[in-house]
Amino acid sequence: MTDQPEPGGRPDAPRLTTREAAELLGVKPETVYAYVSRGQLGSVRAAGGRGSTFDADEVRALARRSGRREPSPAGGDLVFRTGITLIEQDRYYFRGVDATELARNHSYEEVAEWLWTGELRPGVRFTAPSETLAAARRTVGALPAHSGSTDRLRVAVTAAAATDPLRFDLSPGAVLSSARSLIPTLVGALPVLGPTEADGGSLARGLWPRLTARPADAPALAVLDAALALLIDHDLAASTLAARVAASARAHPYAVVSAGLGVLEGPLHGAASGLAHRMLQEAVDRGSAVPVVADHLRTGRPVPGLGHRLYRGEDPRARTLFALLEDVPQAAGALAAAREVVATTARHAPLHANIDLALAVLSVSCGMAAEAGETVFAVSRTAGWIAHALEEYGERPLRIRPSGHYTGPRPPRPLPHAP
Repeated sequence: MTDQPEPGGRPDAPRLTTREAAELLGVKPETVYAYVSRGQLGSVRAAGGRGSTFDADEVRALARRSGRREPSPAGGDLVFRTGITLIEQDRYYFRGVDATELARNHSYEEVAEWLWTGELRPGVRFTAPSETLAAARRTVGALPAHSGSTDRLRVAVTAAAATDPLRFDLSPGAVLSSARSLIPTLVGALPVLGPTEADGGSLARGLWPRLTARPADAPALAVLDAALALLIDHDLAASTLAARVAASARAHPYAVVSAGLGVLEGPLHGAASGLAHRMLQEAVDRGSAVPVVADHLRTGRPVPGLGHRLYRGEDPRARTLFALLEDVPQAAGALAAAREVVATTARHAPLHANIDLALAVLSVSCGMAAEAGETVFAVSRTAGWIAHALEEYGERPLRIRPSGHYTGPRPPRPLPHAP
């Protein structure tokens, strides 16, 4: 390795030590020197001749080319470059456009297309192939009666995959074709609770009778469509990270969605809306949220539907749905109870409403089951997992490989024997 002044470099350009460059590249210091010896990276001898320094912009450019992950400034978390969702200053954006504005003005399908392609396709509709839908319905129908919606969605994904012999084609066009048929298949495979309409309508209209036996009215249907659009993606949530790990291993899109569904079912992720539903239903039944909140605080349980680690104020998704719920007459009682929950809890902790509380207002007021919010979440987020899979398919395979820190007994140990 030969250290040389950087040609054409700015004299005030930031310099990194070898250790800092290695961390930014996600490699060992020895690999940094290998990059220099191959001419992939320039270096300058540090003042006093001890060690080398590297231009920060050049190191970042090499990190982008090599597909290495960049460490979090706070340390400890994985950080991935993504052009899908940005969350900052209590707002979030899909490909640079305010996500709440997209949800107010466009259908779920249109927002999904924007997330996938960066293009808006007004009036786009997703259609489930008849053979795929029939297979998914048969498989879902074979489940025990007590099965939950996520159970049904998981087996529907597996059935849909089995009917697609080209599922291992990971080209963008093929992946998007699979996504446009998979999402309506998931909806169509769920049991029907209320009156349905002819196929060809919006995804929200098709999902409504799978959530409640009550007929749909325009304002409530608009809330459901907006909820689907708002929930499509939310940066690297746990289920999305699982989906990206699967895509990194070049799993087909159905397997990517299965990975996401497996994580989504956890009580701290997609299932959190069910806890908010039960709490809000109790507040409505008792005529006041005060005793319900008091019960949670007395037993040391967190009040569901409040707080979000990414927002200091109110979750923008909740704020958008609350505004739309104002136009739903039957939601008035649940909406008032939700606001009382927030106001009562605020006396003890500065927590704001999150998307789970807003989904609970919709589900409670429209006669939906407690798991309805989880169903909406899962169906919606499928489009986000596909968007992240498309990004990950363009990266170096198997790049998501954390190293384990072994804490077990040191080898060698004798071969164990049965007692």
